Amino acid sequence: MILPIYTYGQPVLRQISKDIDSNYEGLDQLIDDMFETLKRADGIGLAAPQVGLPIRVVVVDLDVLSENYPEYKDFKRAYINARIEETEGEQITFEEGCLSFPGIHEKVIRAKRARITYLDRNFQQHDEWIDDYPARVLQHEIDHLDGKCFIDRMAPLRRQLNKSRLNAISTGKVDCDYKVKLRRK
Repeated sequence: MILPIYTYGQPVLRQISKDIDSNYEGLDQLIDDMFETLKRADGIGLAAPQVGLPIRVVVVDLDVLSENYPEYKDFKRAYINARIEETEGEQITFEEGCLSFPGIHEKVIRAKRARITYLDRNFQQHDEWIDDYPARVLQHEIDHLDGKCFIDRMAPLRRQLNKSRLNAISTGKVDCDYKVKLRRK
């Protein structure tokens, strides 16, 4: 089932998400629905707060980039209770967008490398270093779990220049090709 994506202004996007355990009801279906929603929205990453749930679940599908980047072939993963433990390496500036901020794309600085801990879909524990683009995507999505959005990492001037677009999104003036959940006034 395709879920609505919560847009900027929804309080759930600013909440710190809670850990879950293997008894979380409907988790497998939720993960499947998040992947389906991600595909429909032409995204590469989606965090549970973006579908209205303040829980620590992220899905990432980089396989859609595999035609140009063969190293991402079959890179489709769910991350449960994910956390960034540390980052290292140079800081890279790269343009990002976010499904919760339709139409906004801005340069954001993130670490080239990150160590993350998480549980996979089978609740197996992982502690691994990820690099380059996957590291950027996971940093972006785990920010959502911590109540942060990519606009918080924009240069202050760029955020100010996007103020009217942010206001439009937060008041429901959104035009996009996927299902959204707008903030109630």
